[in-house]
Amino acid sequence: MVYKTDIEIAQEAKIQDIREIAAKIGLTEDDIELYGKYKAKLDYNLVNTKPGTGKRAKLILTTAINPTPAGEGKSTTTIGVADALAKLGKNVIVALREPSLGPVFGIKGGATGGGYAQVMPMEDINLHFTGDFHAIGAANNLLAAMIDNHIFQGNELDIDSRRITWRRAVDMNDRQLRKIVSGIGGKTEGVPREDGFDITVASEVMAILCLARSITDLKKRLARIVVAYDRKGNPVTAGQLKAEGAMAALLKDAIKPNLVQTLEGTPALVHGGPFANIAHGCNSYLATRMALHFADYVVTEAGFGADLGAEKFIDIKCREENIEPDAVIIVATIKALKYNGGVPKDKVKEENLEALEKGLPNLLKHVENVRNVFKVPCVVALNKYVTDTDEEIELVRNKCSVYGVDVKVSEVWEKGGEGGIELAQEVVRLCNIPSNVHYTYELEWSIKEKIEAICKRIYGAGSVVYSRSAQKEIAELERLGYGDLPICMAKTQYSLSDDETKLGRPEGFEMTIREVIVSAGAGFIVALTGTVMKMPGLPKVPAAENIDITEEGLISGLF
Repeated sequence: MVYKTDIEIAQEAKIQDIREIAAKIGLTEDDIELYGKYKAKLDYNLVNTKPGTGKRAKLILTTAINPTPAGEGKSTTTIGVADALAKLGKNVIVALREPSLGPVFGIKGGATGGGYAQVMPMEDINLHFTGDFHAIGAANNLLAAMIDNHIFQGNELDIDSRRITWRRAVDMNDRQLRKIVSGIGGKTEGVPREDGFDITVASEVMAILCLARSITDLKKRLARIVVAYDRKGNPVTAGQLKAEGAMAALLKDAIKPNLVQTLEGTPALVHGGPFANIAHGCNSYLATRMALHFADYVVTEAGFGADLGAEKFIDIKCREENIEPDAVIIVATIKALKYNGGVPKDKVKEENLEALEKGLPNLLKHVENVRNVFKVPCVVALNKYVTDTDEEIELVRNKCSVYGVDVKVSEVWEKGGEGGIELAQEVVRLCNIPSNVHYTYELEWSIKEKIEAICKRIYGAGSVVYSRSAQKEIAELERLGYGDLPICMAKTQYSLSDDETKLGRPEGFEMTIREVIVSAGAGFIVALTGTVMKMPGLPKVPAAENIDITEEGLISGLF
């Protein structure tokens, strides 16, 4: 059987005028800001001026096992479940992150779902969308320019140029920019210093936009950004540089959630896009809040596996915004579990019950974390491929049943919402089970205690070691009063450990914390582990080589 590609399905779809989608959630044309026929911005103040459902909406979080390099269909499942809930007659909105151009042109591809479970317009969302990321990059780089200009113009704040922590940003995988020397060329060209770029999705401005509750809150958070330290060791902030007003002005439209739709016409709010391996991995608070206001069921996702995205969703976003999930969907694939069991990527389509059994502990660790650490009801969504055998599916069912967790086969890629009906029914059932979310750690614990709680309780580490510089950084952050902030771990997504080659469920391993920095505006501390980078690089054969456009404007090669 020959299957159509994601972009072929998207380009053949008959999608609705965005005004019709807005009407589904009680909004008129006067309530939305049109970006063409199929996209719109929503003023976040609508939650205060327009009536909602009047009921507390059920919040469903979609997460996953540790992924293989190609991803496991988490966004596809999120979208398909939302469409399935709509088929069951539920008033539902799906809330997703925006794609970064880095993965689109790199190895992973876009982030609009796949097959018949996609958000539309697929090409626009994956390529620039409404310009949010460009605005975030511009705000980030305005602050960088103001730092260097301040030093050039006399350095009234006595900034130590060796301790500038703020880096420039670009939304592209470009390893050449990880470490650079800037300001060379003579007195009029600036002050020479070592510098570098992060990918935009790792910028603190992205995190701030995704956690801010209003323009006023946005400005307060931007002002708190620590950009450097002076020669006495005191933090220097964006507020001291008087940068927050101009930065917020650049973000005045980017802070507004984007309204689009799924292939089946389910309203979708797609907004913000921090990575979960180097940032906090959740769509914006404002999009989630709006979805909860206008719908009875909200399906959202958190990046990568539950060890990263789901942990940060609960320990950072839920705690910060006083929300909690009613149910969790853990996405897995037979192929990925066999890969975690040691099968080479080119052999995962072959039946291999022994390898599957070896890889299953990875899934079961994520189930344990959701049920026993976070204490939220969950279901496993087995994203089905044609090569999966009945024996393999039954093995997954049997193993999960020991934990009291059902496994539902998801066929939303092939069948859209219809292929997720059983999964959606289970989600509705789980949402009616009373739960009270628990956090991995308490905020008043020391920085090391919080880091070690994540490493040991969530990852399964036996011990945590700190580089000499990380120990100094922790002591300094606690001295400066940042010790009560939550922790945002930067870690490889491919393993529960900090070593991407340790697949399955490694236990008792040693985690290494190499650097600890504060994101005071976002309101968390970032702990970097292993070799994870805040600026990825392109693979040997980047996806960009296959992307093209015709004279008529038809794009090909996106997936």
